[in-house]
Amino acid sequence: MKSFDALGLSGELVESIRQLGFETPTPIQEKAIPILLQGDTDLVGLAQTGTGKTAAFGLPLIQLVDEKNRSTQALIVAPTRELSVQITSDLERFMVKVKRLNIVTVYGGASISDQIRKVRQGAQIIVATPGRLIDLLSRKVVDLTHIQFVVLDEADEMLNMGFKEDIDDILSTTPDSKKVWLFSATMPREVREIASNYMSNPKELTMEGRQSGNENIDHQFVVVDDRDKYLALKRFVDYTPDIFGVIFCRTKVDTQKIAEHLIKDGYNADSLHGDLTQAQRDRVMKNFKNKTLQILVATDVAARGIDVNNITHVIHMNMPDEMEFYTHRSGRTARAGKKGISLAIVSKKEVGRISQVEKSLKRKFTKMLVPTGDEVCQQKIVGLVHKVRHVEVNEEEIDSFLPEVYHELKDLSKEDIIKRFASIEFNRFLEYYRDARDLNKSEKKTFFDDGGSGSEGAYSTGDRIFINIGKMDGLEKGTLLAMICDYGDVRKDKVGKIDLKGAYSFFEVEKEFTDQIMKGFEGVEVRGRKVRLEMTGGRRERSSDNGDGGGKKRRFSGKKREEFWGGKKKSSKRY
Repeated sequence: MKSFDALGLSGELVESIRQLGFETPTPIQEKAIPILLQGDTDLVGLAQTGTGKTAAFGLPLIQLVDEKNRSTQALIVAPTRELSVQITSDLERFMVKVKRLNIVTVYGGASISDQIRKVRQGAQIIVATPGRLIDLLSRKVVDLTHIQFVVLDEADEMLNMGFKEDIDDILSTTPDSKKVWLFSATMPREVREIASNYMSNPKELTMEGRQSGNENIDHQFVVVDDRDKYLALKRFVDYTPDIFGVIFCRTKVDTQKIAEHLIKDGYNADSLHGDLTQAQRDRVMKNFKNKTLQILVATDVAARGIDVNNITHVIHMNMPDEMEFYTHRSGRTARAGKKGISLAIVSKKEVGRISQVEKSLKRKFTKMLVPTGDEVCQQKIVGLVHKVRHVEVNEEEIDSFLPEVYHELKDLSKEDIIKRFASIEFNRFLEYYRDARDLNKSEKKTFFDDGGSGSEGAYSTGDRIFINIGKMDGLEKGTLLAMICDYGDVRKDKVGKIDLKGAYSFFEVEKEFTDQIMKGFEGVEVRGRKVRLEMTGGRRERSSDNGDGGGKKRRFSGKKREEFWGGKKKSSKRY
């Protein structure tokens, strides 16, 4: 492997990154940096998160941007606020002893007037999320007419988040002479279209083995009942006292609930999701980076761009539907050559998803067991003894306090002192886990009460519902969302992921609204066919026939039919 000296970077820049602790480049850096330093070619770089992509494009940018030219010469577009802030932070660290470039970060959720002021002071590099950049372009604040370099970071994720039109609008305002550097974990058709439309004979770099993932990640899974997911999480956290991790949830509601449960149970935890203000998000991330926060509970979108060292565990409260999401999640750990654990807490119906990810990653997952109450208590005792044995004793400062301590304990034997000292920490865990039931029985159907025989509580995530209409009926996501909100009488923020198939679809909803939505769809028909809803786990099922043989009948026709078909009947061709 080459050193940074051999890549064509300036001596000052090499020295700067060495002082940051970087000795040798990663594969994507080794291949991309010499090409990008030429400044005369477009590039597509395919590499997973955590492989050093920021330095791969950031170091050449720092060297190529003219410090004396105050116009905006480079634009970096990223999918989320967190990733934009992280990119800016990395660039500033790289150049601290090299150049004094003015880098401005623009993103939604923060004061637009402050960002406008900073841009007008002369932003030589702008790091932006698509939505806020479009806003500033419409206000004629950002001038891209002198742009020389455009970087699209995590392009596949931006497209997944619906930013295709924004990216087209942004790139269409830049000069034809600019060079586009596109970095992505995957290369779906939409990313290929961007390369085709806005790049000229781009060089393509594909990191070998990118589908196999990080070899330093130990992929594990455990099977429990849905109602026991939080209890399983709690046991793993109790069993691993030195955990420093990220817990991923599918919805904002689940994220907030789990964080609140953890805080209530005495853990140093907090949540990160889209409903937080930018100030709140910044506070949470600052605490997590400083390790004053031990556990971060986050949604997939909010966690994009988390680049924190020494994360020991990534825990999935459910398996994501998209392979890329799992890769990005697990990539939060085992960074910079270190090892980490990616643990999926799944229900029986999600086990098949584990097999799919194994095939895609070409990595075998290890099936684990949830620790029993006795095992957690034993681990706590062992951990406490380990701390006592290795604690650093400040002989000079503690010496004056010891006579009173010795006097207080003089009537106790060594064995009694050890037992009492250990019990200070141990008693509360022993009380909590006394008679705790085994959570490793979920593959057999059981009907126990939520609390079990101990003091453990229960936690359930949102429901996933099947509906028997799909793309063949001309259905679109927006139309299905409107139907759910209309017939179910719920706000759209209570509805999660919508997955359209050919003849049917799935959607997620907060549990408390499931029965309400199912009841709301009773009697609904589309094209003369009764609409049927059912839980994917088989718990409930309802259709337009409400069971009495003479129930009400509601047709999805008239104005609603016109809205559904967009003014004309669509072809039934499957696609």
